[in-house]
Amino acid sequence: MARRRQPEEHENHERWLVSYADFITLLFAFFVVMYSISSVNEGKYKVLSQALVGVFNEPERSLKPIPIGDEHVVTTKPAEPLIKDAVQPDAAISSPITPLQSIANQVNDAFGDLIKSDQLTVRGNEQWIEIELKSGLLFGSGDAIPSDKAFAIIEKVSRILKPFDNPVHVEGFTDDQPIRTSQYPTNWELSSARSSSIVRMMASEGINPSRMASVGYGEFQPITANTTPEGRANNRRVVLVISRNLDVRRALTGAGSTGSNERPPIIKRSGT
Repeated sequence: MARRRQPEEHENHERWLVSYADFITLLFAFFVVMYSISSVNEGKYKVLSQALVGVFNEPERSLKPIPIGDEHVVTTKPAEPLIKDAVQPDAAISSPITPLQSIANQVNDAFGDLIKSDQLTVRGNEQWIEIELKSGLLFGSGDAIPSDKAFAIIEKVSRILKPFDNPVHVEGFTDDQPIRTSQYPTNWELSSARSSSIVRMMASEGINPSRMASVGYGEFQPITANTTPEGRANNRRVVLVISRNLDVRRALTGAGSTGSNERPPIIKRSGT
């Protein structure tokens, strides 16, 4: 009886591929590591290179400290003024004209005749200026409808104020004579209506309404006694307060331009 032969095992001739794949993986990792080591930051390399070249090529060693921040030029010569004392101009002439000063100068130039007749007054300081107009120039007795002369005056004032951004606070004042009409039951309504009329006129002349505000103080902030016709005429007035900024205008709103004990000085035309 013949013996059964054991089947021969099939020999795998592709086992080398496993070793080859491992070798290729290791080789790839090797090149990646080499590349990462060889990568140089070009900017840092140039800085380092220039520093080394400067050190080795410097003719002599220096003990000068390394400056930190901006280096200031050191000099033993004292600073000299840009303008000699002998030829230094007047401070008022050399200083720039502020918007308030410019407005005051232009108003003085434009209304010289009214200023001479005490119908218009310009007062002010570094915070604000006041253009005070007698109510008789602008309105009829007991009325808030502007006269023809009022339109001409407010038009000229608006042309002066239009190029500037300063806030404008229009205040109305009356004397203590009572008024009892259906339209104006008290002086409160009359003074408020007059200041509002001026604001509307200025807005129609191109003044930005966001710059302006109006308020009426009635008879309660007189500048002179109401015992004489002249005193009552002085108290009937409209005041345009041009402030340096909005904060100043808000500070003035509560008390009015005449709320303080000391009124600002009259402004006359100053030289430029």
